[in-house]
Amino acid sequence: MNEALERASRIKLVIFDVDGVLTDGSLIWGDDGLEYKAFNSHDGLGMKMLKASGVAMAIITGRSSRVVTRRAEGTGIAYVYQGAEDKLIAFQDLLQKTGLRAEQCAFMGDDVVDLPPMRRCGLAVTVPAAPDLVKQHSHYVTKHEGGHGAARELCELVMQAQGTFTAQLQQFLL
Repeated sequence: MNEALERASRIKLVIFDVDGVLTDGSLIWGDDGLEYKAFNSHDGLGMKMLKASGVAMAIITGRSSRVVTRRAEGTGIAYVYQGAEDKLIAFQDLLQKTGLRAEQCAFMGDDVVDLPPMRRCGLAVTVPAAPDLVKQHSHYVTKHEGGHGAARELCELVMQAQGTFTAQLQQFLL
């Protein structure tokens, strides 16, 4: 945990995968042919507080969905890469666009397709349901599952490491 906090103290950008991280990983298709995703409201508030604390956010996901765009807009996620078959290419493009170094980024993924950017970033985070190989390459495994508070847990970890968490909570304690 101490290593994770040290790494989190240097993070300027948190990157999330979607399925299995911001959702529980279920892919729900309706008879209308549309894909549905369930997002956690606690995760959303954590993401808004993280943005307000000065940390940018991004999504890099292999799938494409309009609901992901809406979620990103609603939570203040500045960069969205959908349909990213090679997440490392998207990660490298994101570094170029932001001018950040890989060690200033956290990447939260849940499967082996997330390993290329996770192995290069400053803070690699995964969820309890991730395969063992992904856990072995992570600096932190959340207590909460994807879609059930895992993203909030990462947001709070970064804010705590950077000393901004208490200030973000103050708005609710007036």
